[in-house]
Amino acid sequence: MKTRSFTVLVYKEDDMYIAECPEVGTVDQGETIEKAIASLREATKLYLEEFSLPETSPRYVTSIEISYA
Repeated sequence: MKTRSFTVLVYKEDDMYIAECPEVGTVDQGETIEKAIASLREATKLYLEEFSLPETSPRYVTSIEISYA
């Protein structure tokens, strides 16, 4: 069994939290951030059991600060 880390983006849409895994393309939702991530983890695991991904290098996520008018 392989173990790999993936990026998770979480945002709120109406009264639900949406969680996305950009490397795989899976998306799920939940009433809380934790539930959205748990649902995404399950959806991504099921996806990876059916389809394989090519090996890629890790992605790093950061933020930038921009001043604008």
